[in-house]
Amino acid sequence: MPYLLRDSKPRPPPLPREARATHSSGKAYEELKQECLRRGSLFEDPDFPASDASLFFSEKPPVPFLWKRPGDIVKDPKFILGGATRTDICQGDLGDCWLLAAIASLTLNEKTLARVVPLDQNFGPDYAGIFHFQFWQHNEWLDVVIDDRLPTFKGRLVFLHSAEHNEFWSALLEKAYAKLNGSYEALKGGSTIEAMEDFTGGVGEMYEVKTAPDNFYEILEKALKRCSMVGCSIDTSSAAESEAKTPFGLIKGHAYSVTGIDEVSYRGQKVQLIRIRNPWGQVEWNGPWSDNSLEWRLVSPSEQKRLSQTALDDGEFWMKFEDFKVHFDKVEICNLTPDALEDSTAHKWEVTIHEGSWVRGSTAGGCRNFIDTFWTNPQIKMHLTETDDGQDDCTFIAALMQKDRRKLRKFGAEMLSIGYSIYESPSGDGHLNKDFFRYHASKARSKTYINLREVSNRFKLPPGDYILVPTTFEPHQEADFCLRIFSEKKAITEDLDENVAIDLPEPPNPSPQATEETEEEKQFRALFEKISGEDMEVSAEELEYVLNAVLKNKKDIKFKKLSLISCRNIISLMDTSGNGTLEFSEFKVFWEKLKKWINIFLLFDSDKSGSMSSYELRSALKAAGYQLNNYLLQLIVLRYSDEQFQIEFDDFLNCLIRLENASREY
Repeated sequence: MPYLLRDSKPRPPPLPREARATHSSGKAYEELKQECLRRGSLFEDPDFPASDASLFFSEKPPVPFLWKRPGDIVKDPKFILGGATRTDICQGDLGDCWLLAAIASLTLNEKTLARVVPLDQNFGPDYAGIFHFQFWQHNEWLDVVIDDRLPTFKGRLVFLHSAEHNEFWSALLEKAYAKLNGSYEALKGGSTIEAMEDFTGGVGEMYEVKTAPDNFYEILEKALKRCSMVGCSIDTSSAAESEAKTPFGLIKGHAYSVTGIDEVSYRGQKVQLIRIRNPWGQVEWNGPWSDNSLEWRLVSPSEQKRLSQTALDDGEFWMKFEDFKVHFDKVEICNLTPDALEDSTAHKWEVTIHEGSWVRGSTAGGCRNFIDTFWTNPQIKMHLTETDDGQDDCTFIAALMQKDRRKLRKFGAEMLSIGYSIYESPSGDGHLNKDFFRYHASKARSKTYINLREVSNRFKLPPGDYILVPTTFEPHQEADFCLRIFSEKKAITEDLDENVAIDLPEPPNPSPQATEETEEEKQFRALFEKISGEDMEVSAEELEYVLNAVLKNKKDIKFKKLSLISCRNIISLMDTSGNGTLEFSEFKVFWEKLKKWINIFLLFDSDKSGSMSSYELRSALKAAGYQLNNYLLQLIVLRYSDEQFQIEFDDFLNCLIRLENASREY
């Protein structure tokens, strides 16, 4: 399915309490609930039915699951029991530990939790089998409504569940997130930061632990104090190592959440500790400072109480920060508001958002390795005018997100490798061409191209104008994207999509036979007289013969033949008398146009194959006098290019004729 280009003009972030209803009925949660209460029936969600289609898209359930409401599973179901805590999250038979680690981090901030999990829901007198949750998606908050039928096997929940068997908020949250992404299977495998951003609308940053800054402990301490969500994991060297247990009780390729960081007095010295949680709710670190280690015997009971240290097999454990750096490889931080972690003071950041698309054949140019198409990618201009307080540079975070790839998995879509480059902008406006990127190096770029949903990096650049080019690694890869720019001071951004403009020479009027004809015109006249007869007018079929007879002798252009449709379009363009034929004087005017168009085509048919790349169409049309925006360009490419993104001369000619006809009404 072709991607239609999205408007990528900058827009403000959503207001904190706005959430768009997403149910297919167009009704919001409260309205749907009241309808059920009036009817005396429990809600059944037609958008996410209790069927195998909501579970898996590539396989059938390994065992027959039964969908049951909480009241059919336990006698006294509760939405939240004793407050929502990180111990309410225990993984089931689904590979979504990344999601569970994010939920565990979510419970550490009551305000953020209450946004995602509205707390005025229960199984009390106004119970109607309907619940709702709110998630951030690509610049807006969505309110996702579900019924409370959950997949079970032998009377137990199959997927996410609470340690308390009659508590259901976490299982229902997982169901709502599965609905948002199309199915439970769509939640298999992912990055913790992805779910963290969907719970907060925040911006993520990733650290390689082995190369983290010297003040990494302080960075994590500040992040947790600011209620940022923090996850961590251990790399695997092969698929076989996934979820393999190390001798120290840690799981490779598994998503953990960081739930605390602190110092403890031990043998007269301060020891830095970090608290980690395994979303399985069990399997813990067994090294120094683990639950039953000898180290805790030398820590006072009051200190242990302050640190909430318990020796329960609940998946949560403390470890020495130095050991953490040895055993873990990656840390993901999602800043609820993107405060600067390197500084000691909080900042209010300015945010602008662009939404756009990479479209095959027109705006999916790939990375800088593909110089012939790289320039066709969307281009966003940034005006950095104000330096940071007390600094010479301007700080900003650029976060590029590919949209809906998890939801599109059922159609074979995977996460694409994405990234971006930042260039110093030349003077003037308009989409930068191939030569600019051929001869100018980037001033900054994303650290790497990687197949994550979002790539984000922090930059400091001098004041000035810059061009940010978001791309996939390979050309021709289609996706929608969302680009967020967080800047410490107001940064003005604009999309370099060109305005539609037409700059054509005044067409000459058809004239009677000139006193002196060129040799070329004499040859045309002789052929014209032979085909048309005494009236010197040709029909579309006759024009097809004339043009193909002439053009087949031109050695500088390769093409199959001009089509009858092209010739009908030519007559439509040039017929001033309205009789559906072409007079010789009208033909001479068209021939001058055609020679110009042939020269333009040859200029962009770089390999002289008789076709040109659709990515060159923007420049070719501009040379012919037509400046088009991305949306019009995309529609033309869809209409006139073939499966290899090539445009033959006959299609190029048709395109120009249509544009000239349209320009007369412009």
